Amino acid sequence: MRQRQTARHLNRAFTIVYLTILLVVPLGLILYRTFSPGVGAFIDSMSSPAAISAINLSLLIVAIVVPLNVVFGVILALALARGRWRGRAIVQAIVDLPFAISPVIVGVSLILVWGVDGWFGFVADWGVQIIFAVPGMVLATVFVTLPFVVREVEPVLREIGVEQEEAAATLGATAWQTFLRVTLPAIRWGLGYGVILTVARSLGEFGAVIMVSSNQPGVSQSLTLLVYGRHQQGNEYGAYTASTMLMLLALVALVLMTVFARRKDAGT
Repeated sequence: MRQRQTARHLNRAFTIVYLTILLVVPLGLILYRTFSPGVGAFIDSMSSPAAISAINLSLLIVAIVVPLNVVFGVILALALARGRWRGRAIVQAIVDLPFAISPVIVGVSLILVWGVDGWFGFVADWGVQIIFAVPGMVLATVFVTLPFVVREVEPVLREIGVEQEEAAATLGATAWQTFLRVTLPAIRWGLGYGVILTVARSLGEFGAVIMVSSNQPGVSQSLTLLVYGRHQQGNEYGAYTASTMLMLLALVALVLMTVFARRKDAGT
C-alpha cells in the first residue's frame, strides 16, 4: 500500500513539474515581459493600427471559417453517420487528413492550386487574388479546421440513433423540420464544442497561413503573423504583447470548451 501511495505521489509530482517547465514557466515569462512596463504599455502596443488590423483580420477569418465548417461539417457528419455508401472509408480518411500532414504542406498545396501558375491561377486575370491575400488565408484555415465539427458531431449522431427522426417523419415532419426540431437539439452541445475548437485553431493557425499570406501589416497580417513579424523586426516587446493577446483569446476559448464539454458529457 505504501509503495502504491509513493508511486502515486511521484507520478503527480512528475506531472506537475513537467507541466510547470513545459507550460507554466514559458507562459509566465511572456506575461511578465508583457506587463512589467505596465498595463498602459500593453494597451498602447495593441492599439496601434497594425495590431488593430491584425485583430480584426483574425476575427474576420473566424467569422468566415466557422459558418462554413458548421454547414459542411454537419452535412458531412450526417452523411458519414447515417449513410452506407461506397467510398465512405476514403472520405473518413480525407476528413482526418489535416491531422496527419503539416500545415506548411497545406499552404504549399494551395499555392500550387490557386497560385499564378496553378490550376486555378486564371482567376487572377479576373482581378481575384487568392494567394498572398485574405481569401488564401481563409482557405488555409478552413482546411486545417475541417475535422473538428465533423469529429464532434458524428459520434453524437451515432449515439442518438435514428428512432426519433423516423418518428418525426412518420408524424408528417419534413426533412428540414426533423433536422431543426429533432436532430439539431440533440447535437447542439457536440456542435458547440466543435465550433469552439474551430475558433481556437483558427485564431492560432500559423504554418498554413504564413505560406499564403503576404504578411503585410494592415493588408493580410493576422494576429499570429503579427507576433512573427514583430519578432523578425526585433520588436520583442511587441511580440510579447501580441502573444499575450492570443493567450487571452485562447483562455476565453478554453473556458467555453470546458463548459461545452461538461454539457456534452451530461447530455443536456
